[in-house]
Amino acid sequence: MLKKQFKTWGAAAALSMLMGSAHAGVSADKAAKLGTELTPVGAVKEAQGNIPAWTGGLAVDAASVDKNGRLGNPFAGDKPEFVITAANYKDYAANLTDGQKAMFEKYPDTYKMPVYKTVRSAAYPQDVYDETKKNAVNTSLLNDGNGIANFTFGVPFPFPQTGVEVIWNHITRYRGGSVSRIIGQVTPQVNGDYTVVRFKDEFTFRNNLVDFQADKDDNVLFYFKQDVLSPARLAGNVLLVHETLDQVKEPRKAWVYNAGQRRVRRAPQVAYDGPGTASDGLRTADNFDMFNGSPDRYEWKLDGQFEMYIPYNSYQLKDTSLKYDDIVKPGHINQDLTRYELHRVWKVTATLKDGQRHVYAKRVFYIDEDTWQATEIDHYDGRGELWRVAESHNMYYFDRKVPWYAIETLYDLNSGRYLALGLDNEEESGYQYEFERTYSDYTPAALRRGGVR
Repeated sequence: MLKKQFKTWGAAAALSMLMGSAHAGVSADKAAKLGTELTPVGAVKEAQGNIPAWTGGLAVDAASVDKNGRLGNPFAGDKPEFVITAANYKDYAANLTDGQKAMFEKYPDTYKMPVYKTVRSAAYPQDVYDETKKNAVNTSLLNDGNGIANFTFGVPFPFPQTGVEVIWNHITRYRGGSVSRIIGQVTPQVNGDYTVVRFKDEFTFRNNLVDFQADKDDNVLFYFKQDVLSPARLAGNVLLVHETLDQVKEPRKAWVYNAGQRRVRRAPQVAYDGPGTASDGLRTADNFDMFNGSPDRYEWKLDGQFEMYIPYNSYQLKDTSLKYDDIVKPGHINQDLTRYELHRVWKVTATLKDGQRHVYAKRVFYIDEDTWQATEIDHYDGRGELWRVAESHNMYYFDRKVPWYAIETLYDLNSGRYLALGLDNEEESGYQYEFERTYSDYTPAALRRGGVR
């Protein structure tokens, strides 16, 4: 078996970054490096270390797209270069997270990581690049990093100097101007038994509203609505969120329509470590999308950039020939269907501030440089013990130039259970983009009018 072991890099750069303070933007000369020396979103462009050059990402016709928006797999013929297992993972330890190592120890007979050739497949639309260059000069942190100013869309901090700036790049990243999807969430028992909870989610970023006004809801980043479709005991419940840019000035606004009561209520619990919807206690509200919401309860330390094995180009997990039973297995998803590649990531450590409360006392983030997506997060409890391991199986929706996830997983090392979110292999359609919404579509009154049982 071919063995590879790579050293991390960037420690000196990380130290210099940590010396910097929150900034109000870089010079125009530095911003001009975006798209020339660097990629348009701030990643290393040329081949460096063991990471190949970025050459623009996959073409919009990289594979087939059917009438329901389902993507073909551009890498269907690829074979793993090698497979990391419990027997050999220590040979690759320099490029594995502590959470990945813990999974090999927890499930030595079944957990594996098939490693493929690195392909820097991701890209964004040109307007995202244009806005990112403007943001580099103009966007700034507010309220000790708990909000941002002078931002509409794109990457706010393509030259991050602090850990919280990297986190804001993840929170605000482009996921299409508007997108709707029907997905399943499972929380298997230790023996693998599960029930699928089906959601209809939709995101609309404020600047994509049909009646967008620059001075209306100007602290809102996007609107999110989630309808529970099944099982029957939960069907009809709806969550509405106005995600704010400065959640200290104006906390996230959330409402829930309860189908049984036919009432709309404010939902302040949809934040921080409030319970995740229908998650059987296996995720917090801020575990959704790997991490979401206000960063105000943590101190954020930027540790630098490292080469790590992360899930990437995970098209096989969206294959419609698969049933959920093919993916959902005891302990973890079917790792034979996964694809890992060596990519450069930003590492950020979040430590709970004195006087603040959260079930996670520490979180360690690994964020992909090409997309700014959190792709691995290790979660620690109040005793300092590793508790939950989150992985996002990255996938590029090449026809729309949208990097996102195939599925998200969150493994509980104590209970031996896990949560997987994003399953849609058995659904009729894939993700739907570019639908039209107005401000009035995302009001509590609209939630009440649309509520059914």
